[in-house]
Amino acid sequence: MIIEQRIKNFERLGMGMFVHFGAYSVVGRGEWSKLSCNIPWEEYMKAVRSFNPEPNWAKELVATAKKAGARYITLTTRHHDGFSLYDTKGLNDYDAPHVCGRDLVAEFVDACRAESIIPFFYHTLLDWHEEHYDSDFPTYLKYLRKSVEILCTNYGEIGGFWFDGKWNKPNEDWEEDALYGMIRSYQPDTMIINNTGIHDRGALGNIELDSVTFERGRPGQLNMADSPKYIASEMCQVFGEHWGYAKRDLNFKSPADIIRDLVNCRRYGSNFLINVGPMANGLLRPIEKASLEILGQWVDIFHEILPAMPTDITVENNEHDFVLQNGNDYYLICDQIPMFGDTNVALNDKNAPNAVCFRTDKKIATMKWIDDDTDAAFKQEGDLVTVAAKHYGYGCHLVVRVAKFTLA
Repeated sequence: MIIEQRIKNFERLGMGMFVHFGAYSVVGRGEWSKLSCNIPWEEYMKAVRSFNPEPNWAKELVATAKKAGARYITLTTRHHDGFSLYDTKGLNDYDAPHVCGRDLVAEFVDACRAESIIPFFYHTLLDWHEEHYDSDFPTYLKYLRKSVEILCTNYGEIGGFWFDGKWNKPNEDWEEDALYGMIRSYQPDTMIINNTGIHDRGALGNIELDSVTFERGRPGQLNMADSPKYIASEMCQVFGEHWGYAKRDLNFKSPADIIRDLVNCRRYGSNFLINVGPMANGLLRPIEKASLEILGQWVDIFHEILPAMPTDITVENNEHDFVLQNGNDYYLICDQIPMFGDTNVALNDKNAPNAVCFRTDKKIATMKWIDDDTDAAFKQEGDLVTVAAKHYGYGCHLVVRVAKFTLA
């Protein structure tokens, strides 16, 4: 099996930020509002013409992503409504330079590089605006490749391309070899990802694809028996119900849920791509920014697990906990640990687990809880290791706790 370095590098990034931003952000009803809300093109174009983000939108976005612990950012350079955030170089005038006089992709890339964040480009495959998509598909595919070629050649080295929409015409020949071959000719070290959507999570595809996707679905162990090369995986998740800004979407996940999603991704060596939908001005809703700040607090403490990968060490006494490895360091991931305090204020769950058990034929040399740098109490009998599940004291609850250990 071929193991390519760019794929190994990608899966050790651990976490990225997904950004759904475009003309639909002005509408404020989600990225599919043009189609799902039956908005006439004349009305939709009024929104498009008013699209003009704040000058510092990209800098603020990247700074927020970095503080949250993201190592890369995937931006929707063009979504299904066909509007491009980049200069399409004469392919059409349905782009940001013609609307607000700015290349927003260039602003994004510059902001990423200033903060040592890796820029990734999302690009739609389906297109509601380009007439040839339904009338002359081969001609449309040439337009699509010319669009992607612009992204390949005008913004320096790009971490990856993230395609979406092949599921819209599953029986068509998308000429993937031509698209991916063109990308490789310009960006040989870029990741190429094609989203399989919510109905075909984790499915392998064209040989040039470097990662499978789990859209809003818990990753699992990949079956690479039929793959000639090693493949990474990534799960994209959204805070609410919409990827793009939707003013009336209040159904937000808790920061604890997001932390557990990140942790469960690492359980399978899968990257976690958490989405935000900036408002029309390019800034985030306060609830998204606050949630990312809380996620960043957790990552700041436990950042060591982001590049760590699965091991063959399995926890025996519960389904929530597991072990990761990065070089000589191992990490015991412990969920469901409660906080204890005065019985008049704390629930003090008496049924909470008191120990975590796993097996290894090597001796434990050292073990410490990362969050407070205290020794973890454990007992080793033969190959069975029993670790005391240290409960949180009053004033602290980190959702998921991590003990770092080494083997003799």
